Amino acid sequence: MVRHLYIFNFREMAVTILKLAAFLSVVAAVAAYLGGKYKAASTENIINKFNEQRFGDFYKKEKNSCDLVFVGSSHSYCTFDPAFYDKEAGTDSFQMGMPLQLPASTYYELREIFAYQKPKTVVMEVFWGVLGTDFELNQATQLFQVMKNEELKNEYIREVFPFSEKVKYSNDVLKYQGDYFAYKSKEYDDKIRNFIKVYRSPELKQEGVEEYGTKGFIYCDYNMLEDEYDLTNQFKELDGKDYKLSDEQVKYMEKIVDLCEEEGAQLIFVTAPVAPVSLNYIRNYDIINKRIADFAERHNIPYFDYNIINSKENLVTNANFRDDAHLNYSGAQIINRHFLGLLEKEGISLK
Repeated sequence: MVRHLYIFNFREMAVTILKLAAFLSVVAAVAAYLGGKYKAASTENIINKFNEQRFGDFYKKEKNSCDLVFVGSSHSYCTFDPAFYDKEAGTDSFQMGMPLQLPASTYYELREIFAYQKPKTVVMEVFWGVLGTDFELNQATQLFQVMKNEELKNEYIREVFPFSEKVKYSNDVLKYQGDYFAYKSKEYDDKIRNFIKVYRSPELKQEGVEEYGTKGFIYCDYNMLEDEYDLTNQFKELDGKDYKLSDEQVKYMEKIVDLCEEEGAQLIFVTAPVAPVSLNYIRNYDIINKRIADFAERHNIPYFDYNIINSKENLVTNANFRDDAHLNYSGAQIINRHFLGLLEKEGISLK
């Protein structure tokens, strides 16, 4: 009797193991399928294509021919046009900004830049939105997709990634899901709107051109949509009293200061403007400005905040913005000319 019970239990356990193995095989197959699908979508994302063009052009440049580089988040590549500085200031410049780029990523990108070029000046766009964030996986994977140096990538993962993010990065589904949903969002949005018979009114459709310009700059002549003046404006709930710089990002800002000093490059901080309507929503912006200004002062870094400057000088209006946070080309031209004049007034040479 005991012998038959033992055989029964063994068979039951074997069946359970086989079912579990089959289930895990299905899960693995689905994960592999989705991972491949998400990874493929990352190559279709227009921003990633811009990144590939930017880095491809950078790697093609003659070694040590560049004397000015711009780094930072999307505000950098929407604002600072190398063609303007090359023509007006006689520089050989390049735009290396990337979406949502945290200082940790800027630090590793700069190490890659200095391996190929020896710029005399580094203009770092500092947007408070990324300075308050400890980590963001999607912007790290975007950098890894285009940066050649595998040792730097491995060091970044080892030194910067929290453990949970290392786990995510090892799985293509989790690694590329941000790219996938960014790529699919418009398609899904249109399908939902068609299904429920809700259509976006003509005036809420972006019209114009967004394209890769030269030397990493992104040309765009869009105008801010109506709903971004109020309904969808991302800054409506922002209060500077609640704002703090991330200790992790401050650490890498300090590393950037040290790196530029070691490489003999002058470092300049600039905050590109958000649309005036957006700045009006932000309460206690002066506190946000002071957080960054204090860091810059402690490290003897020139710092220019165009939200403060624009509120005094009215250089750009809402019409000069592609959305509630980024300049369009008309606005970029105004800020570039003013910035160059401001540097000349302050006795700061770019080359």
